[in-house]
Amino acid sequence: MESGAPDPGAGRFPFPYTPYRIQEQFMEALYAALEAGRVGIFESPTGTGKSLSLICGALAWLRDREEKRRQEEEQLLALGQDAPSPQQARPGSADTAGQPDWVTAFVQRKEERDKVDRLKEEQIRRKKREERLEKIRQNVQLKYAAKRKRCEEDEAKRLLQLSKEAFSQGAGEDALDQLDHHEEELILAEYESDDEKKVVSGLEEEDDDDLEEEHVTKIYYCSRTHSQLSQFVREVQKSPFGKDTRLVSLGSRQNLCVNEEVRRLGALQLINDRCMEMQKNKHEKKSSEENEGKKRRVSRTVCPFYSFEQMQFLRDEVLVEVKDIEQLVSLGREAKACPYYGSRFAIPAAQLVVLPYQMLLHEPTRNAAGIKLKDQVVIIDEAHNLIDTITCIHSAEVSGSQLCCAHSQLSQYMERYRKRLKAKNLMYIKQILYLLEQFVAMLGGNVNQNPGCQAVPQTGTVLKSINDFLFQSQIDNINLFKVQRYCEKSLISRKLFGFVERYGGPASAVKTNKENQKVAGLQDFLLTLQQGYDKEGTQSPPMEAEHDQLRAASPLMQIEGFLSALTNANQDGRVILNKQGTVAQSSLKFLLLNPAVHFAKVVEECRAVIIAGGTMQPVADFREQLLCCAGMDPAQIVEFSCGHVIPPENILPIILCSGPSNQQLEFTYQTRDLPQMMDETGRILCNLCNVIPGGVVCFFPSYEYEKQVYGHWEKTGLLSRLAARKKIFQEPKKANQVEQVLVEYAKCIKRCSQTGGQMTGALLLSVVGGKMSEGINFSDDLGRCVIMVGMPYPNIKSPELQEKMTWLDKTMPKAGGQVPSRVLIENLCMKAVNQSIGRAIRHQKDFASIVLLDHRYARPAIFNKLPQWIRERTQVKPAFGSAFAELRKFHRGKLDAL
Repeated sequence: MESGAPDPGAGRFPFPYTPYRIQEQFMEALYAALEAGRVGIFESPTGTGKSLSLICGALAWLRDREEKRRQEEEQLLALGQDAPSPQQARPGSADTAGQPDWVTAFVQRKEERDKVDRLKEEQIRRKKREERLEKIRQNVQLKYAAKRKRCEEDEAKRLLQLSKEAFSQGAGEDALDQLDHHEEELILAEYESDDEKKVVSGLEEEDDDDLEEEHVTKIYYCSRTHSQLSQFVREVQKSPFGKDTRLVSLGSRQNLCVNEEVRRLGALQLINDRCMEMQKNKHEKKSSEENEGKKRRVSRTVCPFYSFEQMQFLRDEVLVEVKDIEQLVSLGREAKACPYYGSRFAIPAAQLVVLPYQMLLHEPTRNAAGIKLKDQVVIIDEAHNLIDTITCIHSAEVSGSQLCCAHSQLSQYMERYRKRLKAKNLMYIKQILYLLEQFVAMLGGNVNQNPGCQAVPQTGTVLKSINDFLFQSQIDNINLFKVQRYCEKSLISRKLFGFVERYGGPASAVKTNKENQKVAGLQDFLLTLQQGYDKEGTQSPPMEAEHDQLRAASPLMQIEGFLSALTNANQDGRVILNKQGTVAQSSLKFLLLNPAVHFAKVVEECRAVIIAGGTMQPVADFREQLLCCAGMDPAQIVEFSCGHVIPPENILPIILCSGPSNQQLEFTYQTRDLPQMMDETGRILCNLCNVIPGGVVCFFPSYEYEKQVYGHWEKTGLLSRLAARKKIFQEPKKANQVEQVLVEYAKCIKRCSQTGGQMTGALLLSVVGGKMSEGINFSDDLGRCVIMVGMPYPNIKSPELQEKMTWLDKTMPKAGGQVPSRVLIENLCMKAVNQSIGRAIRHQKDFASIVLLDHRYARPAIFNKLPQWIRERTQVKPAFGSAFAELRKFHRGKLDAL
């Protein structure tokens, strides 16, 4: 890989322009961490060019690594050519050690011959590897064809035997004749255990190692959303490495599927199952046709985009030129090739693989995608929520209504097709039905009764260890690993969904989760506002109706996730029984306590792991809960945090300890509801809105508190005083209303700045952890001041949080004299604060003030958890008067400069 010509000021790292000094420091630290094989925690604030620094630093390391390998091979080759012959050794005088020079020459010749031999062996291995890869590329289709032929022959023999058996059973034949060819698709195929598969056939799980290309050294770059990944790919395209890097973007079937019939299913699990079934149909199609005159009258749909030749073409096109996901999907439609599998075929030869970090962090998904981490580099960007993400991926919850519904559906399915199902299928179905019965019994109900009418004897929340739950529910004698594998391989949830669709049975609602795409979409939308896209009278794009669409799916899909969670080690999780008024309202939830157990596999396999983000403070959680618990040596962990590119005079962070009437600001659960505290907050906002132009974003700890304060201001008249200076907007709870509020907010600010007058912009009342506290770009006039009301501590009465605190106190050592549970609470609070106040100051020429309303922010333990670039410029103001004067001076000075 050759880089583009670097800028003269770019130093050792090719860069599209002269980098800031902090960018050079970032790339140097990144390069050193990759070279030493460390785990790094890197923080670079938004607006400092973090993505470009990651690209140029990491790809420069990859370029140098490949160049170093090439030079070493050339040196070994040169040594082999220059090795002296035996005739060149001259016997005679002794050397300084007293040995004859012929001895020294013999030793030198032996060492040189060994080097040459090693070089030749390496050349032979490389030549064989290249020949093998070329042979794979040229003949892989023939190998797959041969494999399919063997499978089809085995399947034909098996079907012939089945037809003979069925012919001798009149009842079985009658049952077959009652099913039309569409209903045939609902029948579960014969299931064989792993041991039987090795003996009976090669239909599934045949060793494909001989068909797989070797993986070159590569970098896996992960971020949270597809939108962020597309933005990263565009940065790669603009970088000096854009023309010479082999890059492939990975995604879920939901994002990459181009088969409209499958895409219409909506829910990710349904799309996955349908895709897998269509692949299986493709391999079984020929054998089914051969046996059409016998018992199997099958008309199964195959995917027209699953063409190996076209997917090979797509793979080559992807590797030739850098493409983001949208371009990959467009190319797939044009080439009539599946982008999901085409991109997977490109992984071995790719140098940079871009993917959502949910795909990398979940081992079954990682393996299914063909991702191999051995000796590779992983960069996880936007990693501030990494611990929560791992916890959520490996946690699962099912309601009592879902359990009863799944039991009813599966019972009806078994009764209808009992004569068509083999013994193994019946055995596993009965095991699943038993599991469902016992789960409902743990909630105090009975699967044979309406869950909405069954009252729970004792309401409340009960936490149990995994082993206790298995014993008390009397399912400890069932091998959950085998049941989980059966569900995965048999596609039973997909069959059950088709059965319910056909006969209109009860189905539970599964909501399509597109929250990540929404948040990123808002960010892109506000970016267009910043660039002048919003002309007067322009209509905002309506939210897609499918965002709130409810998909009917088999609840068994959700239950499979819960069964999988129960296979975790006993000490790493808890089962929460949440018993409400009825069985339908009650639920079972698996809570993962130790995310490190799943992250450890990533750290162990990779050469280096980089955890990066704009706001990573406080980093203690990553170091202690994720890395040290994963077995990392603290000496192997590197931390890097850089300042901001904005001048110090462009930001004014203030910790305000008291309000205009000298009321001390302490928003604890006991004091924040007091009328005088809500009045003081309103007076502070009224004063600040008088001197701050443009947009002011005010964050409250929760929706409930924001609603309570808003109602109080309405009664006291403070709201009308605020509205006279700035138009007031409230963050909605419904996601489909957020963009409209943001559009109106931005238009109001623009209108006020153009027309002048008494109103000087807008005030947006937002919520920490809500839709606008992360991923939204309040740059320039959209966010001239960010105000944080109180400290958003989590609810420590939550059973989940209490269990996590107890687990930490038992397993983690004290840090700086503080108990781990207390550190966790403070860190959760400050991570939320740092994310919220980071909505402003989005580029080098931006400016804003930050006001933290609570005297507790001045405490050293809390103060030191603010981002360094904010902390070093923060002023602590005990009295409101001095803070108000500073803010007025700051904003008037900036207005005069503009």
